[in-house]
Amino acid sequence: MHFAAAKCTSSPKAITDLAMQMSLAKKIAYSLVLLSFVTAIYFYPILPEKVASHWNLSGNADGQMEKWVALFLTPVLSLAFVALFELVPRIDPLRKNYAKFASEYDGMLAALVAFMSYLFGLTILYNIDYRFNMTQALSPAFAMLFFYLGMVLQKAKRNWFIGIRTPWTMSSERVWDRTHALGGKIFKAAGIVALLGVVMPEVGLMASVAIMIAAAVATVIYSYVEFGKEKTTGKKAKRR
Repeated sequence: MHFAAAKCTSSPKAITDLAMQMSLAKKIAYSLVLLSFVTAIYFYPILPEKVASHWNLSGNADGQMEKWVALFLTPVLSLAFVALFELVPRIDPLRKNYAKFASEYDGMLAALVAFMSYLFGLTILYNIDYRFNMTQALSPAFAMLFFYLGMVLQKAKRNWFIGIRTPWTMSSERVWDRTHALGGKIFKAAGIVALLGVVMPEVGLMASVAIMIAAAVATVIYSYVEFGKEKTTGKKAKRR
């Protein structure tokens, strides 16, 4: 992954070189964004003026919106994610640390865009009269997303945008690493539990969300405790 700003040029060679420098994950994300715009344009004349756009926990449609919003919201949001992920490493004061988990960072972008593209595809299928339980259909995607985010957390280094950012993790690299090792395991567990949604849609989703809420609380407390241990150890070392 390259964070240095590229020089503006329109030569075919420069464009080809830039494409060659991109990681596979980033290429996948860019391709999915382009595909989502093409898909939205293709299905625009096919779908009705109002389309199902919201589903309850049981997986049944309970909300609608104008088709132009439903069709172009996901492509625009995906494009915004791409822009944000390109911008963040350039403006973060700890930008040098992104190179230490570059593949996971690019993979996170691809995973988020892939999840949104999958949801987009399901929404279109539902609105051209394919009927299925939306929660059940989304469960494998949630499982893979949560599990991959757990992997990202375990590899992420200190930064101001991605990860478990508490006063204590941002003050100590050791506390950051230990807290993210724990958080990563919990997110992976949430991913595994989310698979229950394939056979028990409501149970799987609620259980995985409950685990993530618990993870948020547990990691904050854990980072505070670990930072306290570090300070205590440091004081003892100074006394010696």
